[in-house]
Amino acid sequence: MNTQQKILIIDDEAIALQNLMHVLKKEGYSVLGTQNSTEALELLVRERFDLVLTDLKMEKVDGMQILTRTKELYPDSEVIMITGYATLETAIEAMKRGAYHYIAKPFKLEEVRKVVKEALEKVSLKRENITLKTQLKAFTNTSGIITANKKMKSILSMAAQAAISDSNIVISGESGTGKELLARFIHASSPRHHGPLLSLNCGAFNEELLTNELFGHEKGAFTGANAHKIGLIEQANGGTLFLDEITEMPLSMQVKLLRVLQEKEVLPLGATRPVQVDVRFIAATNRNLQEEVQSGRFRNDLYFRINVVSFTLPPLSARKDDIPLLIQHFLQKYSASMKKKVTGISPAVADILTDYDYPGNVRELENIIERGVALTGGEVIEVDQLPDDLRGMIFKTFRRTDGGGIPSLEDHEKAYIQWVLKETEGNKTLAAQHLGIDRVSLWRKLKKYDLS
Repeated sequence: MNTQQKILIIDDEAIALQNLMHVLKKEGYSVLGTQNSTEALELLVRERFDLVLTDLKMEKVDGMQILTRTKELYPDSEVIMITGYATLETAIEAMKRGAYHYIAKPFKLEEVRKVVKEALEKVSLKRENITLKTQLKAFTNTSGIITANKKMKSILSMAAQAAISDSNIVISGESGTGKELLARFIHASSPRHHGPLLSLNCGAFNEELLTNELFGHEKGAFTGANAHKIGLIEQANGGTLFLDEITEMPLSMQVKLLRVLQEKEVLPLGATRPVQVDVRFIAATNRNLQEEVQSGRFRNDLYFRINVVSFTLPPLSARKDDIPLLIQHFLQKYSASMKKKVTGISPAVADILTDYDYPGNVRELENIIERGVALTGGEVIEVDQLPDDLRGMIFKTFRRTDGGGIPSLEDHEKAYIQWVLKETEGNKTLAAQHLGIDRVSLWRKLKKYDLS
């Protein structure tokens, strides 16, 4: 249990107060109680409570006043109203003022445990989101690279140093690790930042089109060349040219690029005089460039010309401490673009996304969050909004309880039954078949775990 979470209970009935305090202390929470509602207001001013349980009808200060004052002092704390005078009007009014839940007396202690646990989970989620938003500002640079990872921060530090020089650079890493983002960071940190930054994927064109894109052509150079075209190398003059997937460049094209690097000039197709250029080249590849040289697929002389400084970006599976920050960033990004108020992910989703290895790296995580924001109808992304292959991981992930202990077999059985019921859309007969038990046994388990 989480002893850090503090609860204030206010009830002028001594027996009800003692029962609630006893039950919640056994759950491991830090609990303070009072029968005096005026004293409760003083306690609220002196210290912050994560959750307040208050009776509605009390002398001097009633529950609505307690609710209002709590929300004024601590907007991210939650309040649960408890009363023996439950009416629809008071329930609606309490919810309008921000109450988390409304419990009528006489109540079941198991119901109180459940509602308290859910309320505190919401408080934790809100505070975690606030923390992550603060961290995002600290760990986001002007080129959009978000990281708190030591290795990534070391790479960024070295990249900032390399940016000051005019050396050509090679960035290696798996697809989706952010190679182009690092190239943008280097350009923005360099003396060339006032100049253009242009990008070209070398694997997206055949040799003829690639030559035309990079070098351009004169009018009439070939059939259909009705106007002069300036190539990307010339357009990038005074700035940076980013060549993605450079190992996809044909060997004959590599010879032409090598000449540009050596002579610092470019000859457009059909031209008779070369054009002087001042361009920094940053190349990227998801392959091992040295192996490409050894195999003869990449020219050795071009390798030494372009690979003056090199960086290798780690996969997301090697920088999992960045996952919460990235999730928060993508939540903000897609909530804004879709005009939705999605503020977080459920604890089960957090466990799955932390445990996952991400073969598609940061780009895959972004797609997962974009999908979740698009599909959720609430403020939190749930397991149901994850792709099918990830939803199954909930039962491969051994979630820990609030205090760090390993969950019991019953905890996993309950979670599994819940998942099967969702998959069968509440069809108990079909759920029982998938679980391998009869309907009566399923009914007993639903009653046992309060899942009815």
